[in-house]
Amino acid sequence: MGRTIMALLDFLKQKKEIEKSKEKKATKKVDSVKVEKEVKKEEKVVSEKSISKSNKKAGSFSYSVIKEPHISEKASDLAERNNQYVFEVAGGSNKIEIKKAVEGVYGVKVLSVNIVKIPHKKRRIGKTTGFKKAYTKAIVLLKKGDKIEIL
Repeated sequence: MGRTIMALLDFLKQKKEIEKSKEKKATKKVDSVKVEKEVKKEEKVVSEKSISKSNKKAGSFSYSVIKEPHISEKASDLAERNNQYVFEVAGGSNKIEIKKAVEGVYGVKVLSVNIVKIPHKKRRIGKTTGFKKAYTKAIVLLKKGDKIEIL
């Protein structure tokens, strides 16, 4: 009879240990769910901060918008007479980006921006035919008194 009681007590001990381990796993799951929720909240806060930073970046300018000043006879004449300067710009840029970039890089006040898309042109060298690259030109009108020293 002593053996059966001992076996029964061992069985109950094992059952209690199993229940304790299940409770620990459940609390771990609850803790991990809480941790996951906290991580998600932190990610939301971080993403909101990055969104607000990207909004601040929208107010800044980019050096990649303006490729180079476009120097030609007509462009130099525009600069002398009308206070307009011509730049080659990135293809996907818009007037607002170009205005901010010119104001930021050269420190001048821009009144207006006109954009001209120059298409690619067919060129031949002997038998070989090819194309001259297409590009986008921006004509920028500056406030009176402001000048850009290109050369």
